Amino acid sequence: MKIALAQINPTVGDIDHNASLIESSIARARSAGAHLVVFPELAISGYPPKDLLLEEGFVARCAAVAKRIGESATEGIAAIIGCPLPLDGGGVANALLVYENNTFIDYYDKRLLPTYDVFDEDRYFTPGSRSVVVELGPDRTRVGLAICEDLWRGEDAGFSARYRDDGDPIAELSEKNIDLLVSPSASPFVIGKGRRLREILVRHARMLGAHIASLNTIGGNDELIFDGHSTVHAPDGSLVAAAAGFQEDLLVCDLSVAANVMSGSNGGSNGGSNGGSMIAPTTKPVIDPRIEAGADELIFRALRLGVHDYLAKTGFRSAIIGLSGGIDSALTTAIAVDALGADAVTAFFMPSQYTAVRSLDDATKLASGLGVRMDVIAIEGLLAAYVGELGPLFEGREPDVTEENLQARIRGNLLMAASNKFGWIVLTTGNKSEMATGYATLYGDMAGGFAVIKDVPKTLVFELARHRNESAGREVIPASIIERPPTAELRPDQLDEDSLPPYATLDPVLEAYVEQDRSREEMLAAGMAPDVVDQTMRLVDRSEYKRRQAPPGVKITRRNFGRDRRLPIVNRYRP
Repeated sequence: MKIALAQINPTVGDIDHNASLIESSIARARSAGAHLVVFPELAISGYPPKDLLLEEGFVARCAAVAKRIGESATEGIAAIIGCPLPLDGGGVANALLVYENNTFIDYYDKRLLPTYDVFDEDRYFTPGSRSVVVELGPDRTRVGLAICEDLWRGEDAGFSARYRDDGDPIAELSEKNIDLLVSPSASPFVIGKGRRLREILVRHARMLGAHIASLNTIGGNDELIFDGHSTVHAPDGSLVAAAAGFQEDLLVCDLSVAANVMSGSNGGSNGGSNGGSMIAPTTKPVIDPRIEAGADELIFRALRLGVHDYLAKTGFRSAIIGLSGGIDSALTTAIAVDALGADAVTAFFMPSQYTAVRSLDDATKLASGLGVRMDVIAIEGLLAAYVGELGPLFEGREPDVTEENLQARIRGNLLMAASNKFGWIVLTTGNKSEMATGYATLYGDMAGGFAVIKDVPKTLVFELARHRNESAGREVIPASIIERPPTAELRPDQLDEDSLPPYATLDPVLEAYVEQDRSREEMLAAGMAPDVVDQTMRLVDRSEYKRRQAPPGVKITRRNFGRDRRLPIVNRYRP
């Protein structure tokens, strides 16, 4: 059998657009000689559809469109399409629909419904209870079906869920003599998750004695980034085909060839809706782009895709960023330019009396190197007007953080004014360390539409800036920005370390407390300084109300602020 994995980029709720992607991919797969084409989990609706599944008529429309495609577009080929499906007895299934030669063959309901981290499928779907094997293609290949989480039963990597189904979908398929396991998914990108998935696929392939085709969707939907990296593994676990990451791809693999000869992709899949990969017999091992790429490269590509798709799918065409001369705004601007193009990005540099000359020099050099228009709008006069009007009210009180925050809020106002006037989305520049500790100003530097590096700790910001320069072979982000001690420049001679522990000390504590839920005792036992632990926990706990008002941003870690970490604002518990 020759199979095609259609790694497409659906948009949540855009049923007609998603259907068009599916129909065009079926035609391309047929032209490539494929006997079977597979689409991602919930390809018709996009993932995650969330409460759209509760909207009157939404699920029925998805199912009707999938039926139309299956009955009109699958002549001479089989197709497996992910779609929400209304069940006869009530409820909705996260389903795969199987068609061949314009005829409905069978369907499969996802059995293990993840309800952890960003997932809440148990809220919407009824779990399936049966194994499904279909015979497809000219040789009637026995194809077993599974969906994403179905592969993860019994795993201890932190991604396992609480299930309403006590069965093991893959173990049950091992008793059914299948030739191929097809597992479509919508698996969000998380640092380190890819290698664990590969290990699971290898183990399942060997247990089943069958090929495994693991297909992942791609694209950004709100905070979630889906990275693709679809693969085909041989019965001995070896990788025989790998699709591109972070871009659309059509991966075509001849299993009859792959069963006898180590086969690989063309060494760099073509991207875009017209791209594709065709494996050919070779004695060279297949290069897995998800494993071979460094973590910094994967993260940068995830951030870039997140920015591109958030704007494209929400209707924005251009962005504006407040450049400060610091590393956070520099990295955000570099990502935006890579995602959107320099012509679609505008920067405001908004100096006050506390802004150093080197900040303007660095911002100018960055904007010039990236080809971005930068307007300079001084805020000293605006700040003086605010302070003058508030003077009688504040009489007898010394300047403090109030006047510092006024500067940030003036800048936020200017950015939002440009957003309103020109239709530009404001990309905020705060990093995860700042969001965690509350080192950010409500209605100031937190004001905007999308938070690009919201889930990127400060120490990782520096790594990504260096990586971007190394990838370009030049100083995209000036070394003077990278080497400069972080400062908000809201008062004379200010440094971040005046208010926070050094980031190299702070970030490991934040990771332990926020992402790993470590207790104070566990952190101290790990050698973390008591004063840093206590200060960090206090800052994180009291800043929940701020984070609740922050814009959405790209998720790259196992636990981000927003979809993952959901604590009550009114909360007096202190661990």
